Amino acid sequence: MKLPATTPGLVVRYSFLWSHEHDAGHEEGAKERPCAIVVAVRADVGQTRVILAPITHRPPKDPLDSIEIPAQIRRALGLDDARQFLRLDELNRFVWPGFDLRPVPGRDGDAAYGMLPQALFERLRRGILDRQAAKRVRIMPREG
Repeated sequence: MKLPATTPGLVVRYSFLWSHEHDAGHEEGAKERPCAIVVAVRADVGQTRVILAPITHRPPKDPLDSIEIPAQIRRALGLDDARQFLRLDELNRFVWPGFDLRPVPGRDGDAAYGMLPQALFERLRRGILDRQAAKRVRIMPREG
C-alpha cells in the first residue's frame, strides 16, 4: 500500500471506530470509510500521532456535529454522489500508519483520496474546536 504524507486535510481510507462501537467493547471499526486527517504531530522518534474525522452518509442528530461536503468536492475526491458529512464530534487517534489504514478501491494501492480544499478544512478545524468547547467531542484512542 502506498502511504501518503500525514498532511492535515488529506482524506484517507480508514477502518474508523465509532464511540458506540468502542463503548460496546469493539477494538476494530465495522466499516472502512474516508476520513480526513485533522492533526498530525511528530511524537516520539520516528512516530507521528494522527487524529482523523470520519466521513459518513448518515447525517447526525445535531446538525452542529457535522459539515456537509459539497458535491463538487465529493466528485474531486472520488466519493459517491450521495450526501456526505464530515463529523466534528467523533474522532480517532493513532500512531501513523497504524493497522487500520486501507487502500482506496480502484486506486492501485493508494490509501489517499485527495485533499480537502483549505476553506473546508478550516471549517472542519474550527467546528471541532467549537464542539470541544461544548464538550461534545469523543476521541477514540486506537494505539493498540
